[in-house]
Amino acid sequence: MRHDSRSPGAGERFRLGVNYWPARTAMGWWTDFDAAEVLSDFDRIAGAGFDSARVFLTWEDFQPTPTSVRSAMLDRLVVVADLAEQAGLDLMPTLFTGHMSGVNWIPSWALGGSDGDRRFRVMSGGSILDAGLRNWYTSAEVGAAQALLAEEAAAALAGHASLWAWDLGNENSNCVIPPSRSSAGDWLKRVTASIRRADPAALVTIGLHMEDLEGDRRLGPAEAAEVCDFLTMHGYPLYARWSKGPTDEHLLPFLAHVTRWLGNGQSVLFSEFGLPTYRQADPVGQSMRDTSSFVLVEEQRAARYTERALSALRGAGCLGAMLWCYTDYEPAIWHKPPLDLATHERSFGLWRADNSPKPSVNVVKGFSGADRVPVPRGYAWIDIEAEEFWTDSTNHLSRLYGRYREYEGLTSE
Repeated sequence: MRHDSRSPGAGERFRLGVNYWPARTAMGWWTDFDAAEVLSDFDRIAGAGFDSARVFLTWEDFQPTPTSVRSAMLDRLVVVADLAEQAGLDLMPTLFTGHMSGVNWIPSWALGGSDGDRRFRVMSGGSILDAGLRNWYTSAEVGAAQALLAEEAAAALAGHASLWAWDLGNENSNCVIPPSRSSAGDWLKRVTASIRRADPAALVTIGLHMEDLEGDRRLGPAEAAEVCDFLTMHGYPLYARWSKGPTDEHLLPFLAHVTRWLGNGQSVLFSEFGLPTYRQADPVGQSMRDTSSFVLVEEQRAARYTERALSALRGAGCLGAMLWCYTDYEPAIWHKPPLDLATHERSFGLWRADNSPKPSVNVVKGFSGADRVPVPRGYAWIDIEAEEFWTDSTNHLSRLYGRYREYEGLTSE
């Protein structure tokens, strides 16, 4: 587990961040890039009180072959970092994206294997394909390609004032799962070493999510803590059958606590939480609510949830919280994956597609400048060892949530 002068922890300012895709282009922003649009978005984000933005390097756009990285995309990445610095934002770029909003976006050369989560469509070369993925924890070619991209991207941003940390993927287990803990550890060491060859001062984390706790996917908090400077967790009560409802903010600090416990005390950033929303008396919002397979939450109720969640995550000793996500998407791209089927993904934004703020933006403005991160408390409600947790993690997680709520005296959503 890493503990050095670079590793963030208790006593630091609580970070407020947002996950960023543009309203106009969503996952197409690197190929349809507009620097003025990005600067306007970043200025809007910073003006609301955010200090950080998490961005995603769409793997296929950056790495057309296993042995090459597009210099034009690296140049755009540097522009994004420059714009973030200009706006006063710190940046957390996420590599190998990879899984995003219910679709796995994979370069053609990384397909052809037998791995992959069949719940998620595969997008490659502009089309949805019925294809398996090569497992990058076991494929020497894919693993070497990822190390190349990591090193070249890190070299492009080495020493940049806006760079905060590198994220080694967004919910990677939704793409492929390592066959063993040792293969997961080897991959983490290889990719992290590639980043630090180019930038020895770089901070590194990896985007874990709730399903990495609900089931043993062999790259969890303990494995990540061996090489990462801090841990991250994503959580949505909307997706947890064992939560108390879509606005159960207590689920978030619980997940953070479990992540820290399983990660041998490593600091935790909660890098994704949020809600898809609708606006009362808005025909478009009403239409989305009626057609979504998930619950959409009225905007004012979502704002109250956001306020409670931020307070709870700070109280749990998290390094900070990053909301999902910056903006709703313009209707002109709703016919494209992932928005064609994942209709709830259209309205997760803090801003509407016309740039008007939702009520949650005022919540963030009121929360910005929060005190430093408190030291986390102990875990008297945990009654098992980590090894036992993984023998039946699905049931243990929901059972421990009940114990956590009882211990904290929580009686409602």
